Amino acid sequence: MQKKLLQLYPDYCEKISTQGLYLAQQLQQLGTTAAPFVYANFLSSLDGRIALEDANHGTYIPKRIKTASDFGLFMELQAQADCIITHGGYMRALAEGLLGNVLQVNDKDLVEWRRNNGLTPQPAVIIASASLNFPIHGSIQDAAQSVYIATGKNADPERIRYWQNLGYRLLFTGEERKVQGAPLIHALSGLGYKTIYLVAGPQMLDTMIREKQLSRLYLSMTHQLIAGQDFRTLLNAPMLGTEGNLKLEALYYEQDSPPGSGQFFMQFGLPRSGDTGT
Repeated sequence: MQKKLLQLYPDYCEKISTQGLYLAQQLQQLGTTAAPFVYANFLSSLDGRIALEDANHGTYIPKRIKTASDFGLFMELQAQADCIITHGGYMRALAEGLLGNVLQVNDKDLVEWRRNNGLTPQPAVIIASASLNFPIHGSIQDAAQSVYIATGKNADPERIRYWQNLGYRLLFTGEERKVQGAPLIHALSGLGYKTIYLVAGPQMLDTMIREKQLSRLYLSMTHQLIAGQDFRTLLNAPMLGTEGNLKLEALYYEQDSPPGSGQFFMQFGLPRSGDTGT
């Protein structure tokens, strides 16, 4: 049974279905090879926790903030992507069973949607890593997804050769070891990708915002206070300037999800490099 939302902005509307909400935005039509549409999605508690950390569980998303509606909308965003950007830390956590696998579009209706909209069966996978120390998950090979590894120009030469000897193509998109937003998006644009979905963490979000590469931020915020001293939040980096200014584009409310609470689904636009006035 699909949940119903209240649309609070830009217009008020009752009984908006979660199913198809983000598919209707047709993101694959918003980007071009010259100016890809780059978007990110995060799930957060009211006090800003996107993940917790401890010695036994590593980094993990608390079960209490996960909802079926959020995951369904996450997959609708993924279904519209030419490629997804993840990172080496996620690949390690996936191999250790600490996080779930979100590298493939598995819902049969979304797979059919991709086919009907001229997309490849699965999005390409871009793995950003400074250390180049991570495993390739078997599901990527099973799904025959294109894979690129992004790193900096001063990454470990031995690790570079390791991946090249295995036949993987590397994208050098940073001056030191870390990946930078603008060079990465430029490289992916050169590969013909028009819609780029960040399934990555705060570090990747930070570089994309600072270098004005992010087109839209989707944020699901549960109305819960999680607390805890060891946690991750959206950004943990030096203070941003005006590039951190966001413009609300849409706001939805879901009642009693998670049970006994509720959540907002928000989307924000950001100024892009080359936009008028930026």
